[in-house]
Order: sequence, then C-alpha cells, then structure tokens
Amino acid sequence: MDGITTIIFDLDGTLYCSKPLADEIHRVAVDGLSQQLGMSTAETDARLAAAKSTLAGSSSGEVTLSAACQELGGDIRQLHYYLAEQVVPEPFLTVDSRVIAMLGRLKADYALYIYTNNNRRLADRIMRAIGVDEFFAGIFSVEDFWRSKPDRLALAKLFAAIGAEPAECLFVGDRFDVDLRLPEEHGSRVLLTKTIEELLSLEKLCQKEID
Repeated sequence: MDGITTIIFDLDGTLYCSKPLADEIHRVAVDGLSQQLGMSTAETDARLAAAKSTLAGSSSGEVTLSAACQELGGDIRQLHYYLAEQVVPEPFLTVDSRVIAMLGRLKADYALYIYTNNNRRLADRIMRAIGVDEFFAGIFSVEDFWRSKPDRLALAKLFAAIGAEPAECLFVGDRFDVDLRLPEEHGSRVLLTKTIEELLSLEKLCQKEID
C-alpha cells in the first residue's frame, strides 16, 4: 500500500465479531456502574441508554461506553478494573484461521498495532482466545492514556509512541466515528469493517496498492 508502513487495528468488533460477548461486557458494565452509582441494574441500564442517546444527539456520532459512564458521573478506571475482574471472554470466542493467516502475511510488510477502548487485561485474554496475540508490535488500551477513543490527545500520543506520521498509517475499525474519523482528519488512511469478510478484504486492498 503506497506510503503505508503501519496498520492500526481496533480489537472488539474488528478482529473478531461476537454479539454474545458484547452483550456480556454490557451486562457486567451495568452491574459495575450500578455499584458505583448506588442504583439498581435496571435503573442504571436505563440511564446509560439515555446518556448515550443524549451524547449521540449532541455530537451526531457513535457513543462509547466510557463516555456514557462519565456522563453519568461514573469512574471509568473503576469500571474497567471491574470489567477486567468479572468478564470471562473465552466461552464467547473462536479462532478464525483466515484472520490469523492474513495477519501473518501482513506482518511481513507492515508494523501492526492494536488501539482499543478495552482494558489491557481483557484485551490480552481476547487476543489469546482468538489466536492473534503474536502478531502485534504494540497494544494501546484505554489504560495507556485513560482517554478513550475518539480523543485527539490520545491519538497524538499514539503517533508519537509508534514513531509514524499519520500519512504512514492505516486505521482499521468497525465504528467510523469512534475508530476512524479522527485518524482520517489527521491524514491517515482508514478502512471501515463491519464483518470478518470485510476485514479480510484488507489484504486484497494492500496487494492491489502494491501491484
């Protein structure tokens, strides 16, 4: 791919797709947040949904769990510590040999990184469970900056940490507003992938650019 040296992947919903795991993370998050706020889980879930709706209306974009948590006055560090302790991702995940093979081939030509709003402990467990943990030069989680995507300062720190200019980077993610809009504004290439089949098209895109 012309000028691209580095590919930065989102994790959840990008390198794997599992609605049951997403539902489990949401359930545990509601439980943890309800303990923080002293509310029932039903009330917390309703207020979380309302917060997301309010934030989406004001920003005209997708809203992260961390942003909604903060909107309700929750502590995202405490929330992620709870998620790391309580979520067991392995039963919800399977290995996709196509993704593993693609990453192995891409690693030969590009520096690969993960940039996720998940916490590092849970991200590590997910990556091991889907068999992709060996392919990445680095992993950036919410704990690196405690500023969840999308965030300009966190993105600037990421570019500095990997030593690559925005124009040298391709960002791959499943949520344009969260994963891709800011990198694109900075001059990076972006690829929106909603399914594993769309993710696998990345290799053909890279090969087309090389040819």
